[in-house]
Amino acid sequence: MDLAAVQKAAVAAARAAGKIMRDNWNVPKRVKLDDAHDIKLELDVRCQKTIEKMLLRAFPGIPLLGEEGCSGNINAGHRWVVDPIDGTVNYYFGMPHAAVSIALQATAPGSPISEVGVIYDPFTDELWTVTKNGPTKLNGTPVRVSKRSNVADAVVAMGFSKSRENMEKSIPHLNRIARQAKKIRIMGSAALELAYVASGRLDAYIERTINIWDIAAGGLMVERSGGEMFLKPLPDGRRRMCADNGRLRKKLKLGGLLK
Repeated sequence: MDLAAVQKAAVAAARAAGKIMRDNWNVPKRVKLDDAHDIKLELDVRCQKTIEKMLLRAFPGIPLLGEEGCSGNINAGHRWVVDPIDGTVNYYFGMPHAAVSIALQATAPGSPISEVGVIYDPFTDELWTVTKNGPTKLNGTPVRVSKRSNVADAVVAMGFSKSRENMEKSIPHLNRIARQAKKIRIMGSAALELAYVASGRLDAYIERTINIWDIAAGGLMVERSGGEMFLKPLPDGRRRMCADNGRLRKKLKLGGLLK
């Protein structure tokens, strides 16, 4: 497959969805789902439909797995993996920290393998791109993970799935790392946190439970910029995850959190 053409199509789709996000920034949002710890907007669906239409026009035979639904056989050959607005809660509450995430994955037996990744932040106009054979780039310029190797010097992001078990497992580690690291950040957009690790802005990012569409693009970016993606598959298809610069995961002592 022509990965340059794949990347070009993904970039165009991400920018189109990002434009929808910007155009609707000051427009009242229509809520599709509002539960105890999350919000889904009609705009999530609209952005995914725009992405799907553009990707299927460019590559008609490739199915799509998205946070807002799937099309085609997502286990056959290749698939798109899409999070149309990663950081919907931030977006809804007027915090400009959200992004579009698009990946192309090969769905060979076993774990799917990302081959192309695109993450677009429409508020900063920052575009991260990567292919399996090339470096991670930010607006066309290669980026690398940080070189910080001491926890005391590190900025570490954490995210939380709100189940009781996850909170009980995560809070002690948050408390410990907050006292050991330079800073802790809870930012609300997995795609951007991974892009930030790949760019050296964050040194590590930890989630006890995370979905495939949150990490499909950003995980490849971390690896291709010199970092490490530790992933443990879960029975429900989600993952335990630590993304770092390749120097910190073992020092963060996360065994009890990620097992």
